[in-house]
Amino acid sequence: MGTYSECNLKSFCEDLLISVGMNQENAFVVADSLVKANLEGVDSHGISRLTIYVKRFNDHRINVNPDIKLTEQTPSVLLVDGDNGLGHVVSYQAIVKGTEMAKQSGITAIAIKNSNHFGTASYFCQLACEQNLACIGFTNSPPGIAPWGGKNAFFGTNPIAFGFPTGNDRPVIIDLSTSIVARGKIILAQKQGNSIPNGWAIDEDGLPTNDAEAALRGSVLPLGGAKGSALALAVEILTGILTGAAFGPYVKNIYKEAETENANVGHFFLLLDIEKFMHLSTFFGSLEHLLTEMKEVPKAPGTNEIRYPGERRKRDREHRQLTGIELSSNVEEELIRLGEEYNVPFPKPLSLETI
Repeated sequence: MGTYSECNLKSFCEDLLISVGMNQENAFVVADSLVKANLEGVDSHGISRLTIYVKRFNDHRINVNPDIKLTEQTPSVLLVDGDNGLGHVVSYQAIVKGTEMAKQSGITAIAIKNSNHFGTASYFCQLACEQNLACIGFTNSPPGIAPWGGKNAFFGTNPIAFGFPTGNDRPVIIDLSTSIVARGKIILAQKQGNSIPNGWAIDEDGLPTNDAEAALRGSVLPLGGAKGSALALAVEILTGILTGAAFGPYVKNIYKEAETENANVGHFFLLLDIEKFMHLSTFFGSLEHLLTEMKEVPKAPGTNEIRYPGERRKRDREHRQLTGIELSSNVEEELIRLGEEYNVPFPKPLSLETI
C-alpha cells in the first residue's frame, strides 16, 4: 500500500491511455475524471477502473477514439450517439456542447446512447457548475438491483446527481446511486478481498450476504426499499428508453468476459442556465442563506457539524492534494503490471520519490 501524488497519477493515466491509442484530449479528460474521484474519496470510481477500460479497448468492446455524433434536435434538445466510446469522453463532449446551447436557450436536455461507464456523475455536474449552470444527471448501468420483492438483479444501480453553483469553489454536489451503495464499492471490496457490511446486498438465492463475490452474483439492495426501486425504474426510463439506449437486463457488463456485445449505456442530463431565471447574485445570495441556516440547525448528540453535499468532497480533495492518494496493494500491483505491459512506468510512492 502506497501514497501517490495527484500529478503523478494523472500523468500515468494519461500516458497509458495515449499508449493504447487514445488521443491526448480524450486521455486528459479520462485521467482527470479518474484521479478526481480518488481525490474526493470515491476510490471505487477512480484509477482502479483503468485496467478494465484498457482491456476493453484492446478487445474492441469499447472504441478508444469514438466518432461521437452531437445532433441539435431543437435549440434545447441535444441527441448524442457515443459510438461505443468511454462514457467520460462521450459525456464530456455532450456537456461542452450542451453548455453552449443552455447559454442560448436557458435549458438543455441531453439524451445519450451507445456509451459506456462514465465514472462519477458528480464530475459532469462540477463542469456545469464552473459555467454557472445547474445540472441534473442520470445514467443506467448493468443489472445490479432486484426490483422490490425480487431476488434477481434487473435494474442498474442507476445514479442520480445534482450540481448547483454557489459563486465560489464549493458547489452543492449531490451524487447517489438508487442502490443502498454504489456497486463499484462491492467490486473494489471483491478486488481487495474484503467483506462487505450487512444490509448492502443479497446473494443469488435472495439471502443477505457479507461476501462481495456472492453479492456481485446476486443483487445490491435498493436505497430505501421500494422507494429506491421506484427511482431506479424512473432513471431506467430516462436513460434507457428515452435515449434509445439499452435498458434493464440488456445493458451489458464490461466486467463479464462472456458478454461480447456493446454495453450501450444511456445517460441523460439537464442543464439550466441560472441567469435565464434570475440574477446570479440573487441566486447565490439566497442559496448561501439557505445553506447557512441549514448548518445552524441545532445538532443531534454526537454531531459536530452539519455539512451540505459537496463539502466533504472538497475537504477530501484538498487533504489528498496535500498528503497524496492512498492506493491498496491490489490496485498498486494491478497498475504496475499494466504499466509494464505498455512500457509506461508506474510512479513511485511519495515516500520513495526522493530516494
